[in-house]
Amino acid sequence: MRIFFLFLYNHIMIKKYLKVILITLFILASGIVILNLDVVMRAYQHIQNNTFSLERLRYDLASFNIGKKSAVQPVDSKKSTSDGMIQLLVPAGEFLMGKEGEPDEDSPIHTVYLDSFWIDQTEISNVMYETCVNAGGCSLPVTSANHFYGNWIYRDYPVVYVNWFQANEYCAWAGRRLPTEAEFEKAARGTGKNKYPWGNEAPNPRLANYAGSLIGEPVSVYRYPLGASPYGALNMVGNVREWNADWYSITYYQETSLNNPTVLRQELNAPCVVARMMQMPMKYSQPHAINMNHNQQGRVVGFAVQKVA
Repeated sequence: MRIFFLFLYNHIMIKKYLKVILITLFILASGIVILNLDVVMRAYQHIQNNTFSLERLRYDLASFNIGKKSAVQPVDSKKSTSDGMIQLLVPAGEFLMGKEGEPDEDSPIHTVYLDSFWIDQTEISNVMYETCVNAGGCSLPVTSANHFYGNWIYRDYPVVYVNWFQANEYCAWAGRRLPTEAEFEKAARGTGKNKYPWGNEAPNPRLANYAGSLIGEPVSVYRYPLGASPYGALNMVGNVREWNADWYSITYYQETSLNNPTVLRQELNAPCVVARMMQMPMKYSQPHAINMNHNQQGRVVGFAVQKVA
């Protein structure tokens, strides 16, 4: 009887360790195949914290949309000579700005005209920002709580822990500027009534990095090609909040014109600026502006930039 229990125990332990070995090999193989070791690092951290699940790994891999390409064809594109960023043309014309529903600073939905402009295809990555720092054009982001910056594995992650002033330093170096709130919204949703950049389909882990994706941190700026906006911009929802040029105003719609609206104030006494993203999940599907102190730096705050056409 004792021999039987020893055999059973050993059999169970072998199966347990075999499962761990197989999962480890699968994670490593996945990271090698997609050439992104951050997936391996994230899975390892979850294993260390006893939070690993195959569902988390499956959602992480889903963001690459392996074998699938975005159906969006940009109207026009060009490559920046300063940082290599692909810029996408947003043609001049009207679009619907704002949201329907409860009365607040983002309501009501209304028609706005914008001149044409170029929007960055992605958020600014760590390697792009590091180039600016090395050239003397940018100051370092916070690094004490930031294990992404300066780490080769996370080179394509959006740069975070940068405040509004640092974002503007980068813009000056790159020869571009931050988008206004109106420009960001048009670049994200197009000219129709899309709830999301990709249309009206409910969010899923193939389209955006949000709470339901179970990733729990920013990912590469090149992920989620199936979630591209009508102009081809990536990660216009989820991943990180992005600094805008506008100083925050609760009466934004009352203060600004319907023709190229902006609240660009030169004085530095306004308490907050706009950090914007179209929120998730579906109950927060309408455009939403978040007022943040311009000195604020954090793990989920990054930026993309644009240039007037």
